[in-house]
Parts: sequence; structure tokens; C-alpha cells
Amino acid sequence: MKYRFSPHDYIVFVVSYLFFFLYIGQVNNVLPFPLPAEIPSWTYLVVAIVFNIWVIPIPGIHPRKPPEVAEYKPEEIVEKKPVKPALKELVPTSKEKLEQGLSQTHKGFINRISAVLKGSQTLDEAMLSQLEETLVGTDIGVKTAYMLFEHVQKQASSIDSPDAAMGIIHSEITQILAHRQMPLTIPADIRPFVIMVTGVNGSGKTTTIAKIAHRLKNDGLSVIIASGDTFRAAAIEQLEHWANKVGADFIKAHEGADPSSVAFDGLQAAISRKIDVLIIDTAGRLHTRETLMDELKKTKRVLDKKMPGAPHENLLVLDATIGQNAIEQTRQFNNAIDVSGIALTKLDGSSKGGVIVGIANEFEIPIRFIGIGEGMDDLQTFDAQQFVDALFLDN
Repeated sequence: MKYRFSPHDYIVFVVSYLFFFLYIGQVNNVLPFPLPAEIPSWTYLVVAIVFNIWVIPIPGIHPRKPPEVAEYKPEEIVEKKPVKPALKELVPTSKEKLEQGLSQTHKGFINRISAVLKGSQTLDEAMLSQLEETLVGTDIGVKTAYMLFEHVQKQASSIDSPDAAMGIIHSEITQILAHRQMPLTIPADIRPFVIMVTGVNGSGKTTTIAKIAHRLKNDGLSVIIASGDTFRAAAIEQLEHWANKVGADFIKAHEGADPSSVAFDGLQAAISRKIDVLIIDTAGRLHTRETLMDELKKTKRVLDKKMPGAPHENLLVLDATIGQNAIEQTRQFNNAIDVSGIALTKLDGSSKGGVIVGIANEFEIPIRFIGIGEGMDDLQTFDAQQFVDALFLDN
């Protein structure tokens, strides 16, 4: 144990040894000075021993307390200065996400046109020729490119600035897209409401289904997902993972099973369980193969036989990164199953998002959704005005 000694203890300790040396000196007669003869030598020894006993902590004789430890007293705790909370990460709004998602398309589409128009204050023949070439070189498709060019060409004589020319293009694109703005709604009198989702492999079909199911679940609707893409390896497992994640029921069959039978089982389950919405995934092999289109037609017939009018929505998922090829895909799928809605995905990773203008111009098909990110909330309902505003941002 450790003991605390006061300063006078050390003095007494030193004095005790002084008396001890006096005793030794007197006994051996080596002191340089005489001591009183009447005081016996053993007296000095006794005093030395007594002083030592006083200093040394002997239990029961002269204990010394150990060093005192400060008692814990809550009120004596020094109050810490409050730490300023870190600034919360700013979550972008849906408008900001859209602007960010269309930034590459803005550069690859609008900025190219703007660069041509700003080359001169007047639209002369050389300028018009360059504008025509630029429009045709974008991903809006040749038909739509010439339509926009003709509108500018007709008003060339009255256009007095690059901004005026860009304003005409802005106005025409706004009108084209506004005609295709029609959000997907789930009528209250149709239960289950059946959505058949089509699209080629890699278009983002699986994640789009998950995001739609997520939206519907947030709206308070019950959802069941049927995995009709039975030919692609791991397609069933991927979709089941997403179904579990969003809290939707799931219907599946073994790999290689007949897709139409899975769709039938899904519809039967949705009816018996009184589910609000059934979403059916379909095979997504290349759209140029007749067998795929035949399978889609068969699935559609099976659903209609089980529930007249089903599927109520034939949603085509398109990948924005493939540019003008999306127009051809739309044509093929529409000819096979009468597409009733389009979801254009991966706009945030593409400079070819202008293809949406070509699709909207060439097909009378509503654009339901646009995908601008990987998050569950990054599938936005298509709003033509917001889309155009973001597309022409800073122009």
C-alpha cells in the first residue's frame, strides 16, 4: 500500500538518525564535542527508536492513511461544451435529381444545338444547313429531327437571335412531350390491376418492377410480383430478392418453365388473395427474335382468358443509353402487344436521353416513368414541363 507522508514526518525521520549517530559516537568516544555526562548513551538510542517508530507506519501503533482519492460527485463534473452537430447531408429534391440526371443529355443534345445557333446572329443558309446536320446527328431520330428543323426553317426570316431559335425548338419539344404525359393510375374498380412489364435484357426491367412495387406499397396498395422471365439465368432469384426487399408477395416457377403459366399462376394467386396489383415480369431476349414476341402474345392471351381485359397495362422498359435503338424497340414491342406505357431508364448515365423526344413524336404511347438513378425513389413519374425545364437548363 502507498502512504502519504507530511513534511514534518521527514524532519522527524532525519532527527531520529541524528540521535542514532549521537549514540554511536558517544559509545565509541568519537564525537568532536562532549555530551552531558549525566545523560546515559542509551537515552539517545531510545529517542532514535521512538522517532523512527513515529515516522514508520506500523499498523496498530502509528497508521498512516493512504492517499485520498477524490470522491465521485456528479455535481463536480465539469460541464462539457455542447458539440455542434454536423451539418446534415443535403438531400437533393426530385427537381434537383432530375436536373442532375439529365445533365449528360443536356450536354449531348441541347448544348450541341446551342453551339450551332450561337455561331451567328442570323440564320443564313450555312447556319440552317449546319443546324439540320446537327439535329439529324442527335438521338431524337431522323423523323423528329426534320420536323424540328422545318419549324425553325419556316420562321428563319423572323428569327433575330440564337435565343429566339432555341425558343422555337424548346416550344416544339415541350408540345411533343406534353402530349405523352399520362401517369399510371390504378382504378379502384379493377382488382387485381395487372401490369405486364416487357423489355430486352439489360434495360433495367427488374429494378423498374421493384421501384414500381415500392411506389405502390407506399400508396397503401398490396402487390404481388410474378417472375415470368424463366429463361435468363438468375432472373428469378434477382426478382425475388427485390420483392422481399419492398415487401411484395412473389410467385415463381423453376427455370425454363412456361412464362405464360407463371403469369396465370400469378393472376390466380392475386385473385384468391385479393391483391390490388399484380406485376408480371416477362422474358427479355432480343426484340428481333420472333419467338419472344410470340411468347409475349401468348402470355397476354392467357391473362385475358383468365381475366377479361388483363393485362391492363403493357409497360415497356427502355434503356436510354441505347439512343435511337430504343425507337426501333418501341416499334417491335408495340406491334406485338400494343404497348400502353413506357418507362425510360438510365437517363442519369446517358447523353442519349433525347431519344425520348423521338419516341414521343413517333408513337402515341404515354410515357409513365423516367429513371434517373439507382435508388428506390429515383423512378419519377414523367412530368413534361419539369423534364423540358431540366433538359434546357441554362439555355
